[in-house]
Amino acid sequence: MERCASDTEADEQQKPLLRRREEDKVPRACCSSRYGLALLSSYGFFVVYSLRVNLSVAMVDMLNNTQQSSGNHSGSVCPSHGSHQQPKHNQSASVYNWDSATQGWILGSFFYGYILTQIPGGYLAGRYGAKWLMGFGILGTVLFTLLTPVAADLGASYLIAVRVLEGIGEGVTFPAMYTMWAAWAPPLERSRLLTISYIGAQLGTVVVLPLSGEICFYWGWPYVFYVFGAVGLAWFFLWAFLVFDSPSSHPRISEQERLYITNSLKNELSTSAGYIPWRAIVTSTPLLAIVVAHFSYNWTFYTLLTLLPTYMNDILGFSIQQNGFLSALPYVGCALMAVLSGQVADYLRETCLYRTVVVRKSFSLIGMIGPAVFLVAAGYTGCNYSVAVTFLTISSALGGVSASGFNINHLDIAPSYAGILLGITNTFATIPGMVGPVIARALTQNNTIEEWQTVFYIAAAINVFGALFYTVFGQGAVQPWAVHTLYSHGD
Repeated sequence: MERCASDTEADEQQKPLLRRREEDKVPRACCSSRYGLALLSSYGFFVVYSLRVNLSVAMVDMLNNTQQSSGNHSGSVCPSHGSHQQPKHNQSASVYNWDSATQGWILGSFFYGYILTQIPGGYLAGRYGAKWLMGFGILGTVLFTLLTPVAADLGASYLIAVRVLEGIGEGVTFPAMYTMWAAWAPPLERSRLLTISYIGAQLGTVVVLPLSGEICFYWGWPYVFYVFGAVGLAWFFLWAFLVFDSPSSHPRISEQERLYITNSLKNELSTSAGYIPWRAIVTSTPLLAIVVAHFSYNWTFYTLLTLLPTYMNDILGFSIQQNGFLSALPYVGCALMAVLSGQVADYLRETCLYRTVVVRKSFSLIGMIGPAVFLVAAGYTGCNYSVAVTFLTISSALGGVSASGFNINHLDIAPSYAGILLGITNTFATIPGMVGPVIARALTQNNTIEEWQTVFYIAAAINVFGALFYTVFGQGAVQPWAVHTLYSHGD
């Protein structure tokens, strides 16, 4: 890493933001409003991802051609596991004769709704406030999740429609939260606060994958949607009563903390309320770098998120119970690395005085090329179950490092428009979720190890390209068009 006393070039203009003066007393993190928001938003993203990934495990139990007897799997490429006596598998729920193509469309349908509300979500959050937009977005997803078993019984097309509607509700969540963090996160605490906030997504995956397997086994797959729908309802009531759009509107925040947050952000936020420099945004090279990195990373992420349980079942031969636990292991590593990387990134910027752009690029390289290497390696482990699961876990764990890389770079280059920028990048980054499962299932119709190697190669190549593109074109300073836009011209 390059090291210097301060952020040079364009970063020079925000040097006061990256150096704490002696007289600036930082309110303690414990019991503070900003860390309370981080924890409650983390719970929210736990709900978001629990409702997104539960179908990946439930799908294994919803298919007629994957019925199991006494908890054992038959018909996988590798020998099945768990031949010892197990409790009886509850198979009282309906099962369906969906082919591989239909499965791909069902698993990818969520993202067709998700992509629609990315940019509108960022705009509406900035215009009308992020709290209720995020709250009602998740509430809508919760309600449609509860309707999933009914939709499945009506037919695949009804299930696809419900998943699209769930995606529409969830599409506003990340842009809304970025908009809220633009008003709540002091620059030198961004990596810490945002990784705490977004680790909920990883925890949702970690908890839901194994728990969904257990629920499917003992209660039946419909209860996967009922249980996590109830968890989402509980979150909504907490969010409605405890969260506020900004420090100035929070009735219980301490005056010290309020001043600390507002003073740390006063030189970063735009002074022209209601004005959005659209031309400057869409022609921004640093934003394009984030778009490419986000798209590339999500190709690998969504490939594993939607199809890892299928791979565990069809290739490695794990039962529905084992499947959930083993599919969750990669995301345990990802969650731990995301939190650790947030602490390290802020330490490097604040204490070691590394430039923001150097930290973001370094973490992105590690968090994208590392996963690509181990994902390809996993495809060559054959039926060596322990090595396959280990490589997949390392791949996802290294991906967690990117949480402090390109993933939060929106707040570095344009804090005032972070929600809109996230909406733009997430729009493109949603495309892999739409087409990835469809392409992967089309390439794995015979469920051979060689076919899955092709899937992993494609994901890895896209990941490496995105990492290199971001390294060349990414930046870490607030862009000129993002500050004092009232006085800018031509945008």
